[in-house]
Amino acid sequence: MEKRGYDLISAINREVSIRIIPGHFATRHSHVNYCVDMTKVKSQLVSAKAAAKILSDFFASVPVDTIITLDRMKMVGAFMAEYLSSSHINLSQNIAVISPEISCDKLLLRDNFLPYIKNKRVILLTASATTGKDVKSVVEGIGYYGGEAVGAATVFGGNFECSVPVAKIFGAEDISDYRSYAPVDCPMCKSGVKVDAVVNSYGYSKII
Repeated sequence: MEKRGYDLISAINREVSIRIIPGHFATRHSHVNYCVDMTKVKSQLVSAKAAAKILSDFFASVPVDTIITLDRMKMVGAFMAEYLSSSHINLSQNIAVISPEISCDKLLLRDNFLPYIKNKRVILLTASATTGKDVKSVVEGIGYYGGEAVGAATVFGGNFECSVPVAKIFGAEDISDYRSYAPVDCPMCKSGVKVDAVVNSYGYSKII
């Protein structure tokens, strides 16, 4: 399966790349015809820092108090906080970076995290946002807990409408035939094509 893959490299900074593997993959919300492997961005200092700089530049003029990170993106989030706190509008701001729970697809904040959201300006950072379902849910949750969502950032994003600006490094348009389907509508399933792997924020597990 991996032998079919290739690297997609950012035109802004070549230190940022993701691995694209064609096939039939099941995610939490959909079936897709490509696995987007972001292990390098999540795990390697140079790549994580470069990705953070690209995403931070989208929000250089936006006041930010807190960054919520999902999908094991806390290292990128920490670098984003550093870059944003160096920009004029957030100069020396002690930006918080938190990784709250998601329960039943909803944002769940324990009491110790509430001070970082209530009456705060919040950016959401995820690794992948293909359908936008999680982004929209968390943005809604931020408002529920008394915060103000000022933007969302993702390494790989699909084309969806959102109530806040969404910054992305790579998009579905970078993979010409990328497709995402509701599981019940997946044409690969209907054609009898077996699922190659199950994909989540930790990576992929092949189905033998």
